[in-house]
Amino acid sequence: MVNKVTPAPKSRAPFFLLLLVIVVAGAGGIYYKMDASKSKPIALAPGTPLPTSEGYLRGNANAPVSIVEFGDFECPTCEHFATVTEPDVRAKIVDAGLASFRYYDFPIPSHMNTMSAHLAAACADHQGKFWEMHDALYAGQADWNSQATTNPKKVILDYVKRIGLDEKAWNECFDSQRDVARIEAHKAAGNKIGVNGTPTMVIDGKMYQQPTWTYDEMRKLVDSLTLAKKASGAGPAAPPSQ
Repeated sequence: MVNKVTPAPKSRAPFFLLLLVIVVAGAGGIYYKMDASKSKPIALAPGTPLPTSEGYLRGNANAPVSIVEFGDFECPTCEHFATVTEPDVRAKIVDAGLASFRYYDFPIPSHMNTMSAHLAAACADHQGKFWEMHDALYAGQADWNSQATTNPKKVILDYVKRIGLDEKAWNECFDSQRDVARIEAHKAAGNKIGVNGTPTMVIDGKMYQQPTWTYDEMRKLVDSLTLAKKASGAGPAAPPSQ
């Protein structure tokens, strides 16, 4: 008779070791994301000039607090801010007179279609409809970005019609690329103060390089800055240096 040899049970130690590695790595990733999203503000030197143009202003330039965004139209986190957080920021902070809001172009070279979007918005600005184009571009980002098309203008032309722009004038502006210098000046100013990603916020002279914002976070910051100014007797935030 042949004696059967029962195999020794396999150790589960490697499995649990792998599981532990995955959990630890995952926790580390969560920590990194949380830490990155709550980066400490960087104080800019007094009088640090922002772009030579006024950017794209919304609200009262003399509001108590100044909010500046350096943004890229093809940036997914900028899209998230523009479509999720910014509507409340506008309605409850900017339009309520608590802060001004300025948008500055900061196109990222790896985003192949973003310059077309920045030009589209600049040309809409000449007709007084920058913010309408801003909103349309972010809402439709998935339709015109470089993953969706190699001809973003064709998609953006639908926005031109939808928001009621003079199509001939917009086309002439877009095709001439006459606003490239303004867009590049905005980005150069951002580079000068250390902007290295989008969206970057400059709020009352402090730069916040965190990828995400909630309305509550921004409202809390605006309220605290306003209270501090009232306590010190300081006036409203000065507009960007020209």
